[in-house]
Amino acid sequence: MSAGRSVVVIPGGRYGPQAGLLAYVGEAARRRDAAVELVFWRPPEDLVVAEAAPWVSGQVTPLVEGLDRPVLIGKSLGSLGAAVAADRGLAGIWLTPLLTVPACVAALRRATEPFLLVGGTADGFWDGALARELTPHVVEVDGADHGMQVPGPLRRTAEVLGDVTTAVEAFLDGVVWPPGAA
Repeated sequence: MSAGRSVVVIPGGRYGPQAGLLAYVGEAARRRDAAVELVFWRPPEDLVVAEAAPWVSGQVTPLVEGLDRPVLIGKSLGSLGAAVAADRGLAGIWLTPLLTVPACVAALRRATEPFLLVGGTADGFWDGALARELTPHVVEVDGADHGMQVPGPLRRTAEVLGDVTTAVEAFLDGVVWPPGAA
């Protein structure tokens, strides 16, 4: 592992930490010699997304406490982990963040470390203008839904996966862990 590099991968409500985009983003960190910690959870059936930030923080905080400045990576519901990142001054990568949920936006506004936002124009939780207001690090995929799938041949969705993974690698290499950084 390189100088204590670590990430915490936070799933969505129906999207585990080793599935889809999160699998590749976790692998990007692993290939940079980072320890990868995975959050596994089963959200309560009656969990209201707009009120879920405390529950998410309670799931994420115990993993973060044992690590030295991990990067938090979350998908959808996991983006409510932005509150933990803001509270602890940690960088983040938020895939399909819940930009229509006030607690998520408030946490992102409080962030003191850089974060990457990734979303699609066909995702009801995405707001591209707001994303660009919150951070200069934005990947917006035209036509992508909340699962980052796009219409047409499946090859196009696979290309989106590749494009997002490339953007994550660039963010890790150029912003979070640039050459020569401690």
